[in-house]
Amino acid sequence: MRQSQQPSFIRKDFPKDEEAYNAQILIRAGFVDKVMAGVYSYLPLGLRVLDRIENIVRKRMDELGAAQILMPVLHPKENWQKTGRWGDLDVLFKVIARDKKEYALGPTHEEIVAPLGQKAVASYKDLPFALYQIQTKLRDEPRAKSGLLRGREFLMKDLYSFHATESDLESYYARAIEAYRAIFRDLGLDAVLVEASGGTFSKYSHEFQVLIDAGEDTVVYCEKCHFAQNKEINDARDGDPCPSCGAPLALRSGAEVGNIFQLKQKYSEPFGLAYRDAQGEQKTVLMGCYGIGISRLMGVCAELFHDDRGLVWPAAIAPFDAHLIVLSGADAVVAQEVRRRADALYDSLVAAGVDVLYDDRLDLTAGEKFAEADLTGIPIRLVVSQKTGDRVEIKRRSQTAVELVDFNEAVPYCIQK
Repeated sequence: MRQSQQPSFIRKDFPKDEEAYNAQILIRAGFVDKVMAGVYSYLPLGLRVLDRIENIVRKRMDELGAAQILMPVLHPKENWQKTGRWGDLDVLFKVIARDKKEYALGPTHEEIVAPLGQKAVASYKDLPFALYQIQTKLRDEPRAKSGLLRGREFLMKDLYSFHATESDLESYYARAIEAYRAIFRDLGLDAVLVEASGGTFSKYSHEFQVLIDAGEDTVVYCEKCHFAQNKEINDARDGDPCPSCGAPLALRSGAEVGNIFQLKQKYSEPFGLAYRDAQGEQKTVLMGCYGIGISRLMGVCAELFHDDRGLVWPAAIAPFDAHLIVLSGADAVVAQEVRRRADALYDSLVAAGVDVLYDDRLDLTAGEKFAEADLTGIPIRLVVSQKTGDRVEIKRRSQTAVELVDFNEAVPYCIQK
C-alpha cells in the first residue's frame, strides 16, 4: 500500500479527552477515531490489526470444529423476556420502533442462538455441535472510560456449544480452554486463567486475564502455583497464604480478554431446546458459551506493546509486515534513481507476499517519516535513500540497531521476519 494514495489520520498530540493510554496512543497513531464515550471508528491501520486478530481467533475456532455464523444485532423483546433478562440486565440497550414494538440491541447472543440451535436438533445423533460468530455487541456501560478495554460498542467473538451429556460438555469446555490458551500465545499475550462469578450467565465461570496496571479487574494471584481468582469471589489480601500451595498471594490488576461459561440448561430450557435420547426420552440440551473481546484485545496489546516513541506491534497482529520508506533527496537526478530503486524493492516485496506499507510521500522530511514509522509500530523498517546507495537500511521496531543489507537480501529478510 502506498501512503501517498491513502489519507493520514495521525495526530501530532495525544487527545485530551481520553484517560486510558490505549485510546490515547491508538487515536494519535491513526488506528481509531473516537465518536463518543465508548464508541470508536476503526481506521485503515486499526482495521488491519482487528482483521489479523480475527484470523488468529478464527483459525483456533475452526480447529475446534465450530461453524461460523452471523446473528443479528437487533433482537426481539420476547426472547429476552423468556430468559428474564429483559428486566434484569442493566447494560441492555432497548429501542422502540415506529410501530411501538420494543427491541434489544444485542450485548450477547444466548437469546438468539438457543432458539436457533433448536432448529438443528431432534435426537441425540444431532449432538454435539458448536457455532461461533465475530460480531458487534452493544452494552450500556456506565464506566466507558477505559478506551477499547470497556466500550459501549465493541467487536466480540462468541462461541456456543451444544451437548447431550455433562461429560461431553466438560470435555469440550476443557478443549476450549486449550484453544484459548493457544490464541493468547499466538497474540504474544500471557493470559492467566481465573476463576470468577458467572454473573447472569452461570453460577461460576472462568476468565482469561492479562495482568496489566490498566486493567479494571482485581485478581487474587499466586506467582508460585498460578492459582487465580477474581477478587469478586475471594476476599484475600496481599500476603495471605495461597489456598493451593501456601505461598503469599498478591492482588494484581487484570484486563479480561476472554470468558467461558458452562451454561448447561439455563438458556436451552426457556426455548424448549431439547433432544430425544437413544431410548426416545426427551431431554434438555446442555450449552456452553465462550467469548473473546476482539477489539478489547487490540486495546490490551496497545497497553502492553509500546515504548516512548509509539506502538511496537507483535508481528502476528501488526497492520503490515514491513514499512518501506524512501528518502529521495533534493537533487532531481539522484531523487529519480533513489525512487526507482525504492519502487523496485516495493514491487519485489509485494510479489513475494510481504504485506508492506510504502511511504512514498514527497512532502515529509526524513525526521517526520521516521517519527510516524515509530508511532505506528510496524515490526520492520526499510529505508532506501542516497545515503544507503545500492543497499537497504533495515531496523526492527523493537530494537535500536540498524543494519545495511544488499538489495537482493531485503526481501528474504522480511519473509523470515
